[in-house]
Formats: sequence, structure tokens, C-alpha cells
Amino acid sequence: MPVTRFPQPFSPIGCEACRDRRLLPFDFTMAFQPIIDLERGRPAAYEALVRGVNGESAATVLSWVDDDNRYRFDQACRVKAIELASRLGLLNIPDCRLSINFLPNAVYRPETCIRATIEAAARYNFPHHRIMFEVTEGEKVRDSNHLQSIFAEYRRQGLLTAIDDFGAGYAGLNLLAQFQPHYLKLDMELTRGIDHDPVRQAIAEAVRLVCLRLDIQLIAEGIETRRESDFLHRIGIYLQQGYYFARPMVESLPDC
Repeated sequence: MPVTRFPQPFSPIGCEACRDRRLLPFDFTMAFQPIIDLERGRPAAYEALVRGVNGESAATVLSWVDDDNRYRFDQACRVKAIELASRLGLLNIPDCRLSINFLPNAVYRPETCIRATIEAAARYNFPHHRIMFEVTEGEKVRDSNHLQSIFAEYRRQGLLTAIDDFGAGYAGLNLLAQFQPHYLKLDMELTRGIDHDPVRQAIAEAVRLVCLRLDIQLIAEGIETRRESDFLHRIGIYLQQGYYFARPMVESLPDC
């Protein structure tokens, strides 16, 4: 695939530029998967997951991202997620949030790089407090102080923050010790088969206790069976996500 070089990312780009995906050497869309609040029996959020327009997986799309297009791709994902979520009626679901993954190494100046997100939220009348940004431990953070400044700026703007894939990446508890997000997502490697695994049970209960002490809401992801869900519910983890509830659907908010 040919690579198009873009201007230096320190030049801020607005909502209109981010919506024009022709500026990228590839096109993409979004699938949505719910995060279920078992106490209320309804979605607490929908996570926007990148997909190719011809059915390509997230891993395939991300393989097309490089240092030349990382900034514009990250910005375009934010705008696309807000645009689609608004069109699909997410705001009609009471208290439901939109969760967007972001690439921390694509954010150069937090106060500038958030501009397109704020413009998109205004364009689609999307309240800031209903947008959550997830940073995954899967991408190695080059500068933890920089990531902390990103989270601080997002909080200042009224946006929610989350650490994704907790327990399966580069930082783990060290990352949590440096800054505390609104949400923590327990990685599927810790929730898979948890109903019959005393080691995973002990870890999940310990993480839940930490989250209670730090006033962080805990989400269990990768739930595939009723037994996994029931065990996590019994220990007080009410926010859950996984194929047991719904698979991601392209440009659609799946029922659950």
C-alpha cells in the first residue's frame, strides 16, 4: 500500500479535515460493542472499534498505520466514532457513553490534539461527559509523564478516561500508580474461565478492592460465558463486555 506523507502533526487540524479520510492512504469505518451495566440491565457505553470498509479486522487496519499517518488516523477515528454514534442514536440511550480508543504516541500537544474531538462533539451535540477515551496497555507508552498530561487535559475538558487491557500490557500497576482514570478495564486473559480458576479470582478481587479505594469503576472485558459473568457479578463487578452479551457490529449499535 503506498504511503502518503502529511504535514508535521504539530499543526492543528480541525473537524472538517479529520472527517476527510481521503487525506489518509486508506479508508475505515467503526464497529460498536456494548459495555453492559448488569445492575441497570442496559448498556453503560458502546466502544467504537475500527474496521476496514471491506470487512478488514482492527489488526489489519492498524497495520496500515505508521509514523507518517498516525496522527491523522488517530484524529479521524475520534471524529468518525462521534459522527457514527450520533447518527445511530447512542444519545437516545439514557446515560450511555461512547468509548473511543486512542493512540497515546499520536498525541503531541494534548490541548491542541483534542481540538478536533471538541469540534466534533459540538457539531453533533455530543456532551463531553458522555465521551470516554481508552488507552490500551498494548501500545508501549514512550513517556508516561506525557500520557499523564493527556489524561489531565481530557479531565479538564470534561471527558472520561480509561485504561484498557489492564494486566496484559507494558505497565500494569505502575501505570495505575502514576495516574488514576475514571475506568479500568480488566483484560480478557484475567476474566477468561475465571469461574473455575482460583488464581484469576483472587487477582480480580484484589483489583476490585484497589478500584474501590481509588474511586475507579471497574469493567470486565472478554466475557464469553454465563458462568464468567455470574462470578464477576457476585464479587461486585457489574460493568461487563464481551461476546456473551453482543459481538461488535459495523456501523450499528447491537441489541443486548
